[in-house]
Amino acid sequence: ASSGDRGTMLDVVTRTAEQVFIPLTVGGGVRTVEDVDRLLRAGADKVSVNTAAIARPEVLREMSERFGSQCIVLSVDARTVPEGEQPTPSGWEVTTHGGRRGTGIDAVEWARRGEELGVGEILLNSMDADGTKAGFDLKMIEAVRAAVHVPVIASGGAGAVDHFAPAVRAGADAVLAASVFHFRELTIGQVKDAMRAEGIVVR
Repeated sequence: ASSGDRGTMLDVVTRTAEQVFIPLTVGGGVRTVEDVDRLLRAGADKVSVNTAAIARPEVLREMSERFGSQCIVLSVDARTVPEGEQPTPSGWEVTTHGGRRGTGIDAVEWARRGEELGVGEILLNSMDADGTKAGFDLKMIEAVRAAVHVPVIASGGAGAVDHFAPAVRAGADAVLAASVFHFRELTIGQVKDAMRAEGIVVR
């Protein structure tokens, strides 16, 4: 996401948008209103922001006021506050650098603040669950769902078809998976079928 790679990233977004006909959300290195403008013009439907918002929360308001809330996603990389560090009210804190660097910001309160600043979605990534394939962090999803009214996308921990429905029941409006699809351990069709079998409406 370094600024030196920005041109390459825009090219990737443009080429992807030409081939993909479902909503396309792009994140990584988004720092300014101008970055959002460039990505939307390149073909993104939505833009995800994390580190820049932590550094200056008001940038979320500037982005949402210019492009509309529906375009702006707040990515929240949250983890359990490590033992020995200052606890947060919810027990989870926002992190940067792929979950390696804590901020001391309460994750649930940060999601609420993002909504106040105008974001249209919360991408909630549990850094504790990420990569474990042991299932989504249901308690975290429930806590954030209770705090905000905008859609919540649950991320981190998907490893089996029966992991997805519980995340939706916990309050997620959408569920995200990466490695299980990338390495073809599961198919999107299998996941959708399993969710339908649980009575969840999917397209």
